[in-house]
Amino acid sequence: MKQSQALKILKNGQNVFITGSAGTGKTHLLHSFVEYLSQRRISPAIVAPTGIAASHLGGQTIHSYFSLGIREYIDEYALERMLEKKYLISRFSKLRVLIVDEVSMISPEIFDSIDMILRAFKNADEPFGGVQVVLSGDFFQLPPVSREFKEKRFAWQSNAWRELDLRTCYLMEKFRQDDDKLIQVLDDIREGNINDNTHATLQTRYRQNLNISFEPTRLYTHNIDVDHINLQELNKLPSKEKVFLAEIKGAKSNIEKIFKSSLVLEKLTLKKDAVVIFIKNNHESGYVNGTTGVVIGFDKIDGLPIVRLASGKDIYTDREDWSVENDSSKVIAKVSQIPLRLAWAITIHKSQGMTLDAAEIDLSKTFEAGQGYVALSRIRNIEGLKLMGINDMALRVDPLILKIDNRIKIASQKSEDELSAISKEQLEKIQNKHIELSGGTTNIVHIREETKRLKTKKEFVPKSSNPTHIETKNLIPECDTIDELAIKRAMTTGSIIKHLIKLQSNGEDIDKYKPDDKYIKMVTGAYRIIKDRNSSNDKTENGEMKLKPIFEMLDEELSYDDIRFALTFVDKVEK
Repeated sequence: MKQSQALKILKNGQNVFITGSAGTGKTHLLHSFVEYLSQRRISPAIVAPTGIAASHLGGQTIHSYFSLGIREYIDEYALERMLEKKYLISRFSKLRVLIVDEVSMISPEIFDSIDMILRAFKNADEPFGGVQVVLSGDFFQLPPVSREFKEKRFAWQSNAWRELDLRTCYLMEKFRQDDDKLIQVLDDIREGNINDNTHATLQTRYRQNLNISFEPTRLYTHNIDVDHINLQELNKLPSKEKVFLAEIKGAKSNIEKIFKSSLVLEKLTLKKDAVVIFIKNNHESGYVNGTTGVVIGFDKIDGLPIVRLASGKDIYTDREDWSVENDSSKVIAKVSQIPLRLAWAITIHKSQGMTLDAAEIDLSKTFEAGQGYVALSRIRNIEGLKLMGINDMALRVDPLILKIDNRIKIASQKSEDELSAISKEQLEKIQNKHIELSGGTTNIVHIREETKRLKTKKEFVPKSSNPTHIETKNLIPECDTIDELAIKRAMTTGSIIKHLIKLQSNGEDIDKYKPDDKYIKMVTGAYRIIKDRNSSNDKTENGEMKLKPIFEMLDEELSYDDIRFALTFVDKVEK
């Protein structure tokens, strides 16, 4: 099935299962559907089993959204307590469309629990309380993590899955891979048809040098191998190391959730020439989760790393935020850190969802069905593969998935046939009815005006190869406030403040944005008190003053960015 056909089925309001091999654009399809709904004033809930998977679509983890805590399932007692919580009543009363990504990593128990929760809060006997459910995932990839053997491992084995009456969309067109040899290897694995040609193709890449100008990312099955290689390679570099400590705000338990569910590091150590990988999506700055490059130096103004991508483009990095929100959508914990990790090596599990230009892959210690398939499907073509080792497990997939795959394809063909039997006029009526029932708008004039507004907003973003803070500088003459700058740059005010600090350090006049004198005095007083007590706990490893003590002394009235910005206007403070 093509993406355009699947999108039409999604718009019909039916419950849908989107699947297909790696690189067939499942995430892109979901983005298109979310944009379609948003234009019509419908906000879908987007969830995934891990924070890494959720970040691909800007969603939340399942445990967070459904308030599961550390539970792996919900019983009647827990459900009764949940039904008393007003914020959950408010949240689920507004829910009309639920999108679940990476469904292959969700256990049957969790899947049934989601169904139970929504039936209870919606007071409906329909599956998932009657909301439209969109599931996306590939069961040939890594399965749910389980510490014990279970007869039923996958979400499709749950009672709730069977009751959903899903329309299946099996995407077939591959966008990630661009050569027939690699595609054939991946198809052989999916079909359980490993033959002499499969092995011969992989053998041609055994310890082959790659014709690339950058270090390839190495994929390994175990964390211990990854950590050892990255540290070993970093220590080989002669340049001086630079340490970046995460700025942390919030309760310890919530901060631990952030570190556990994402790739962000509490302490990031880099050197010039270090191979790195971006762990956050930032299209405006020119990178996405999985973009690799090399640190070519550090900005002379604030010391932040400059990363050169394989394309030759230089990225001037800045801190990004990872946060936890409470049930009222208020941020209760936040980690600010450079969105990088060392990338001479990463685990196959953490690579799921990434696209790599080249990779050195060691499958000699493969221990889980699907690991080899996930690793090999990360790259675009066979020439980007350097295979270091392989074992018998590496090319295996779960036999149960092999058994049901043909049935999934048949179901997809049935969905395609049903779609083709509906006229264009009927299809439009069905789709409009779904929008209205979901509380959205079908006002075409409004939609066109909104689309035009969004396009106009995008035009404000300068298309230039200049460092991102220079783009902000160019807009200063026409913007009287930081908020105006943020709107025109389509960025957060925090990012704009960081740009202004960098510009002032470089001699630029930014006095028009100077904070109120009372805030400068507050920050100055707190800074001097903390400086005078001369405690090592108040300083970073580089001897710089931490912002956290100031933040706490001011009773958390000002943000870290506000404090940092105010300090730049204090001439008498010795920094």
